[in-house]
Amino acid sequence: MKFATFVHDGKRQAGVVADDHVHPFQYPAVLLDLIVEGEESLHRAGERALTGSLPVPLADVGLLPPLQPPTVRDYMTFESHVAGVARGYGDTVPEEWYAAPAFYFTNPYATIGALEDVPVPPGCLRFDFELEVAAVIGKAGRDLTPEQAREHIIGYTILNDWSARDLQGREMRVKLGPAKGKDTATTLGPWLVTADELEPHRNAEGFLDLALTVQVNGETIGRDRLANMAWTFEEMAAYASRGTWIRPGDVLGSGTCGNGGCLAELWGHNGALEPSPLIPGDTVTMTVEGIGTLSNTVVEGVAPVPLPPARRRQ
Repeated sequence: MKFATFVHDGKRQAGVVADDHVHPFQYPAVLLDLIVEGEESLHRAGERALTGSLPVPLADVGLLPPLQPPTVRDYMTFESHVAGVARGYGDTVPEEWYAAPAFYFTNPYATIGALEDVPVPPGCLRFDFELEVAAVIGKAGRDLTPEQAREHIIGYTILNDWSARDLQGREMRVKLGPAKGKDTATTLGPWLVTADELEPHRNAEGFLDLALTVQVNGETIGRDRLANMAWTFEEMAAYASRGTWIRPGDVLGSGTCGNGGCLAELWGHNGALEPSPLIPGDTVTMTVEGIGTLSNTVVEGVAPVPLPPARRRQ
């Protein structure tokens, strides 16, 4: 099933997507609450919606992020992406990258929907996109094995990790971050696709083999396959649960795919800011086989509020 959260006639709702329509749940429900109740509760609510509610054309609704995640962990699991970005800094993939699936926590309050506008972050001159797929955790667990972790993933969605590359580069020179470089927006959507729907795409190594494409203003910039990840989502979830809890609604981003999954990778390969950084008016469209499409337009942001430099104490 595909589950969406949306606005229709000024009312925030959730429901099941089928045949270019969304079938609202028959009683007011937040998708995250149903996920917390368990996979069976979610599917029962979906079946009731499909058989008992009046469908609304997708064209008539405003898609929101399918859920408000309590946490968002974003990984770096595509070696070609890491190599391309590193090349831009005259570097190579560090050996530490191969040891474990590294991630950082990004801002769960900054999620936006599949068709919403995205503002340029304050002070940013090198705005970028990142094409990713994200797994959504369906039940709590800790110290999981990858085999156990599969039962804890309820579904998948597309993730665009919008990135202010100049802000990111500056703040990471102090060996901390990314923070404000990734803080303004993260697109999730267009809906949550339950794990069972994507099982036919799983290959012999355990990876979901899905085609990934990103366009800017209708021109294809990058394409890859999700099976080129270095770790499976189950391995990523197991690592996330090491010594701590993962809980329903937690989002695990795959990290940016290779072969043009973001501009920074291409800048590294080209030795120049080509293609150009995103500017207001640019529309970024991402399509993932078996899941759907996001299309966000960049708009003007706000100017940064001035802050003084550090008070030097030495």
